[in-house]
Amino acid sequence: MTDLDRADTGRPHGIRTGKPASDPAARARHTGDPLADAVVAAMRAAAPERARELRTELDRGIRHGLASLDDPAPESAALLRSAESLPPDTDPALLDTGALPLFTSPPAVHTLSLSAGALLRTYGSPSIAVLLGTTGRLVDGAARRITETGRWVLCATLPGGLRPGAPGYVATLQVRMLHAHMRALARSRGHDEARHGVPINQIDLARTWLDFTLVSLRAEAAIGFDLTDDEITQVYAYWRVLAHQLGIDPELVGGVTDHTSAARLDALVSRATGPPGPESRVLAGALVGAVAALLHGSLRLPEPVGRRLLQVLARRFHGPVVADALGMRRCVPLDLLVGVAAWIVRARRARMRCTPGAVAARHERYVAVTRAIVDGDATGPALFQNFRPS
Repeated sequence: MTDLDRADTGRPHGIRTGKPASDPAARARHTGDPLADAVVAAMRAAAPERARELRTELDRGIRHGLASLDDPAPESAALLRSAESLPPDTDPALLDTGALPLFTSPPAVHTLSLSAGALLRTYGSPSIAVLLGTTGRLVDGAARRITETGRWVLCATLPGGLRPGAPGYVATLQVRMLHAHMRALARSRGHDEARHGVPINQIDLARTWLDFTLVSLRAEAAIGFDLTDDEITQVYAYWRVLAHQLGIDPELVGGVTDHTSAARLDALVSRATGPPGPESRVLAGALVGAVAALLHGSLRLPEPVGRRLLQVLARRFHGPVVADALGMRRCVPLDLLVGVAAWIVRARRARMRCTPGAVAARHERYVAVTRAIVDGDATGPALFQNFRPS
């Protein structure tokens, strides 16, 4: 049970009602990432030459480990020491297996669930949408965000991907530091913390973590790419390591082991963040346009058809209330086609699971495909290559 569970009284958690800071949800809303924020504060306070040395030192420590640094700054050492550790009760072998159940599906499926599922829901958070507006990234760079995020998720979930120095670990620490720099930038540009909380606060981080787990897994199941209960448990266990490396408070996500516990936390976090705002709708439109362009580049799917497909998927993934708030339009004929395709995929996967050795063969195949993508240029179109219906 998390602090948020214990604080739940059936009322809003004081996020917008001025409850005291002792409220766990209010505390999470006003907490960023102390370890990463301390590193950025040290960089910003240092003279230019020293700031460059600190950035170089941190980059070396991320890529080669804390042990590679002779006399690191205390802030960098504390961050790296934490990142190189594992959450309590974590089996170290988990780093070698990675999020293996995800590799029963081709990378393109994960990119669809990432775009129309995880990122679209993330942008539905008014505080995150406002932050992107404050930092000048509301619309610009939508295509870059989807490709960078897609590459990070693929790298991070590969077997061995989160071992210190591995590409997934490096990318995860880079994401964490990007968040810290964005917090500092937003504060320097007048971010309203009384209204929106600390930029990229612990509530935002927990919500985003749920978008990459609960939302993405349910999105893939909605188009036929279901996982078994045991596989879902494995994925959550792996993502708890990712949460640790991203600087997410274990009191928020440490007790999440399946969809039931994830949905319980998600309900509390969603209540804290509130419904999508105008900026969320702008972001959603930019995301759909960017992904439609990527689909055209990889699958030669006309962009208007790609946009309509993504809107239909978004309605399946998030339901009509959220989809309407984000401007995702209905298309009944295309939705029926998606439903038929999902039924076919689900039936084929059921047969695959009944075939001896088929799941292991699928793991081997899609791990290899994913490694080829991340070892290459990992451009947007590449993320949609090797798409298969099952």
